[in-house]
Amino acid sequence: MNQAEEIENLTPDAATVSPSGSLFVIDGRVQLRTLTRIRWIAVIGQLMALFWVQFGLNWSLPINFALLVVGISVLLNLVMTFRHPEQGLLKEWEAAAYLAFDTLQLAFLLYLTGGLTNPFALLFLGPVTVSATVLTRRATAILCGLVIVCATALVFRHLPLPWTDIGLELPSLYVWGLWTAVVIGTLFLAVYAGSLAAESRRMSNALSVTQLSLAREQQLSAVGGLAAAAAHELGSPLSTILVTATELNREMQPNSEFNDDIKILCAEAVRCKEILAELLVQPSTEDSGTPFARINLSDLVRSAADRYPKEGVSLDVDVSTEDNSKEPIVFSSPEFNHGLGNIVQNALQFANEKVSIQISWSINSIFVIIRDDGPGFSPALLDRVGEPYISTREDDHLGLGLFIAQSLLQRTGGRLTVSNIRGEGGYVEGSEVLIKWLRSSLDITAMKR
Repeated sequence: MNQAEEIENLTPDAATVSPSGSLFVIDGRVQLRTLTRIRWIAVIGQLMALFWVQFGLNWSLPINFALLVVGISVLLNLVMTFRHPEQGLLKEWEAAAYLAFDTLQLAFLLYLTGGLTNPFALLFLGPVTVSATVLTRRATAILCGLVIVCATALVFRHLPLPWTDIGLELPSLYVWGLWTAVVIGTLFLAVYAGSLAAESRRMSNALSVTQLSLAREQQLSAVGGLAAAAAHELGSPLSTILVTATELNREMQPNSEFNDDIKILCAEAVRCKEILAELLVQPSTEDSGTPFARINLSDLVRSAADRYPKEGVSLDVDVSTEDNSKEPIVFSSPEFNHGLGNIVQNALQFANEKVSIQISWSINSIFVIIRDDGPGFSPALLDRVGEPYISTREDDHLGLGLFIAQSLLQRTGGRLTVSNIRGEGGYVEGSEVLIKWLRSSLDITAMKR
C-alpha cells in the first residue's frame, strides 16, 4: 500500500480538520422526527378520509382491510419512535426505506379505493418531494421508479371506486391521462425540488464555512495580539533575569554545585529573548528574488525541526517519493516554519525515546507525518482537535500549540489529521500528526504550470 492509499484509509481513532472547515449539511441524512411527524399527519388524514366516506357518505368500503393497512403504518411509527432518539439522524438507506414504505402503504390504500381514479392518488408526489428535499439523487431516483411501478400496477388492478349505487366508470383514456399526470408530476418534482434543495444546501454550507473561517481568523488574531503584548511586557523582566544570571555566573566559585544550573538558566533566558524577538518581528511578504526564499521541501522541514532541543530524544527524518516525481520546491514562509515547528516541539516534549518525520510526495499531493512514541492524545483532545485553550497537561499550559499550528498550516493549504498509534491489543503506542497539501498549493513549480 502506497502513501496515498494509507491516507485514504485512516482509522476511526482520528480527528481531521480541513482548511475550509466541516460541512454542516450532509446529503442522505435526515432527522427521524421529521419522518415520524410527516407520517402521523398522513395517518390522521387517511383515517379521516376513510371514516368520512364509510360513515359520512355511507359508501361501501373494505374498511377492515383499509384500517389494517393504516394500522401497520401506526405500528411502524411507534417502533421508530422508541427505537431511536427523537433527535437521531437516519442513514440514507433507512430514510429511503421509510419513504418507500409510505409509497407502498399509499398504493395498497389506493388499490382498495379505486386506484388512480381516487383523487388522493395525487399523494404519490409526497414521498418523492420529501426524498428530493433531504436525500441524495440516487435515493430519489429509486423512489421515483417505485412510484411509477405502483401507479402502473394500479391502472390494471384495483377495487372499484366507492360511489353511489349508480356507480362510476371512468374511460380508459382518462385513467391513462391520470397515470401520465402522476408520472410527469413525480419526475418534475424530483428534479425541481431536488435542484432547489441542493442549491440551498450549497449556500448554507458556504455560509457555514465562511463563518467558521472568520471565527478561526478572529481567534488566531486575538492570540497573535496577546503574544505581541506578552513579548513587549516580558522584555524588561527577562533582560533583568538574564543580567542577574550572568552576574551570578561570574561570581560563582568554579567548584560550586550550582554552576550547571546557572548556565542552563542563562541559556534558557537567551532562548526566551530570541523567541520574543521573533514574535515582535512583522513578517514581510515573500521575496521571490531572494535565493533562500525558495528551498527544497525536505530542507525546509529539517530547518523547522532543528530549531528545538532534543534533550535525549532521537529525531529521524525520512524522505521518499511515491511516483519518482521531483522534490517540491516551496517558499520558506513563517506560517510553514512556525506551524510545523510547533507540532515537532510537542512531539519532542511528549516522546519517550524517538520522534520520526516522514516526508513524501506524489505528482498531486505532499505529505508530512510526525510520529512519536509518547502517551498519545487523550480522547477528549481528539474530539476537539484544533480548538484553542484545550490542554491535558497539569503545568498550567494554555493549550494553544495545536490550534496555532493548525491555523498557520491551513494558510499554506495544509490539512491536518491527528490520531493515536495503536499496537497489538489496541494499546496506544504513540501519536501521529499527518499534514497533507495539494501539490499545486505548495510547490512553486506546480503553481507556475
